[in-house]
Amino acid sequence: MTNLPNPHELLPRMALDLQRHLQQRGIDQPHYIGIRTGGVWVAQALLAEMGIDPALGMLDVSFYRDDFTRHGLHPQVQPTALPFEVEGQHLVLIDDVLMTGRTIRAALNELFDYGRPASVTLACLLDLGAHELPIRPDVIGATLSLAPDERVKLSGPDPLALELHLLSQ
Repeated sequence: MTNLPNPHELLPRMALDLQRHLQQRGIDQPHYIGIRTGGVWVAQALLAEMGIDPALGMLDVSFYRDDFTRHGLHPQVQPTALPFEVEGQHLVLIDDVLMTGRTIRAALNELFDYGRPASVTLACLLDLGAHELPIRPDVIGATLSLAPDERVKLSGPDPLALELHLLSQ
């Protein structure tokens, strides 16, 4: 059984790593976007850890997923809300768990429908290393390897907690 880290123990280092990453690239006014739902929770906690309170964009990638036709519409789809322009802006895209990379691909596709950003920095609480696409986060809370029958899910928003689930056989 895999041991899961406490998200609140990962956030301080993520905040420092993100600030360093942005500073090295000369980005002083990025716009932050959380992917619904877990990514929004992580984004809120990360921004609080950084001591900043910018307008937070919220992205729902349901219609952009490549498995949408197979799985249909999730009953909790919410509209995307971007309280800023995307065109020419530096964006920080935040998600909870990076597994295959398909959610991030869907998020990038949706963002580009709003305009062409100057850059996109990816921050993820967990990277499970099961990538099916060449997508890697710039900032990672922790890297985990799961057994084939294990999945991890973030619950929250307060407190944030990671839960391990076994796939039904």
